[in-house]
Amino acid sequence: MTFTSSPGSLSGKRALVVGATSGIGRASAALLLRDGASVTLAARTESALRTTAEVLAADARAGGGTVDWIACDAMDGAHVERAVTRAARDGKLDIAIAIPGGGGYCRVLDYDDDRFGDEVVQNVRPQYLVLKYAGRAMVRAGGGSIVAISSTAAVLSTPFLAAYCAGKAAVDQMVRVAADELGAQHVRVNAVRPGLTRTEATGGLFSPPILGRFLAEQPIARGGEPEDIAAAVRFLAGPESSWITGQCLAVDGGHTIRMFPDLSDLVAPSA
Repeated sequence: MTFTSSPGSLSGKRALVVGATSGIGRASAALLLRDGASVTLAARTESALRTTAEVLAADARAGGGTVDWIACDAMDGAHVERAVTRAARDGKLDIAIAIPGGGGYCRVLDYDDDRFGDEVVQNVRPQYLVLKYAGRAMVRAGGGSIVAISSTAAVLSTPFLAAYCAGKAAVDQMVRVAADELGAQHVRVNAVRPGLTRTEATGGLFSPPILGRFLAEQPIARGGEPEDIAAAVRFLAGPESSWITGQCLAVDGGHTIRMFPDLSDLVAPSA
């Protein structure tokens, strides 16, 4: 996705990025900072937060905003509420980005009962908690923009990822309902659906034999980079998208107009 914003176009805006220390989260924070926002980074590990803040300090100086951080377990409501309070020090929070989620490969009949439910919750709960506490702050302050990270798996049959698919589909529907409820309070809620994007979690899928299977199902034959997704996040977070809410934008090289590749040889056979 190509998106060019204006330096300073987010000047005076306060933003929270949950899951900010790597990949899509760090790239999104960098774009917000370059355009002038003051960004609070949130993640579980203090050392990673400290390092990320140091890396992004140049972006903050270039944009004229500030970078701050707070340790936060996005599965814990009290942690998320504290992160929102930290980001909205003057009572104003304009942008909230929720990154966390994930899952592992498993045949649909082989999930342990608890594992299936746990993976659904792993994908829905952090997104909901950011929506809840950031949304409350935005309603009090008169408006804002929330961007969730979903996945193409929300709409594309993705064999061996049934729990992940269910969780991401729930995120998409939650985004729609929240956008419907909160529009009157001037809070916009949208999601980005990344395709195969290079992050720490997906590194193994970028080996040439596996990547080739994905690229065969994409009109744009390259893997995604965190900056591709961050550009969509930045667009939906900012004033350029002020008449957009309740939308789930696929950034996937066109993958969702084709099909998911066959990865059956990578999954353990049923017991």
